Amino acid sequence: MTRFVLATANPDKAAEISAVLASAGAPVTLEPLDSSIPHVEETGATLEENARLKATAICDTTGRPAMADDTGLEVDALGGEPGVQSARFAGEHATYADNCALLLRRLDGVPPGARTARFATVAIACWPDGREVAAIGTVEGAIVDSARGDGGFGYDPLFVPADGDGRTFAEMSAAEKHAVSHRGRAFRTLAEGLRVLAEVGDC
Repeated sequence: MTRFVLATANPDKAAEISAVLASAGAPVTLEPLDSSIPHVEETGATLEENARLKATAICDTTGRPAMADDTGLEVDALGGEPGVQSARFAGEHATYADNCALLLRRLDGVPPGARTARFATVAIACWPDGREVAAIGTVEGAIVDSARGDGGFGYDPLFVPADGDGRTFAEMSAAEKHAVSHRGRAFRTLAEGLRVLAEVGDC
């Protein structure tokens, strides 16, 4: 099994990625990011650019395989915002609650039928020799008018997936969320790509 450095300092995200890859039977083990490694600035204009920036930077710094993702929430009534700025929607040091509160304020007065949105995740695994495997996962849904549920993180209390049963991600168990979520879909696809490489001896 290939050991990857997981290029995220977000423990919630790291836990989700680890759980999805394990359930998908990915031929990898993950190592948490060392706190001494400098933060990688997410200066890309797209989720793919940011995911690649993080993965390659950690790969270059450590000299070892690395894995990263970037995720964005695109709200149609806001012209696709917050998008690549999702984690920093309410400011560089915004909390989950700050971002959710700002989103609700921006959508105040928008009727339910116009609150459509989608989550997208781009996941990338890379090696020091330049090889790369990338995957994308998306889920359509809508933003509710007030937070619901105590699970998950980020915008989960506000997002109801179209493939679900009317509950927000935060009202689902972790397994239920992973089954339909953007991150679950992206990392299951990534796991399949890594399995193919492992079968030919390139992983």
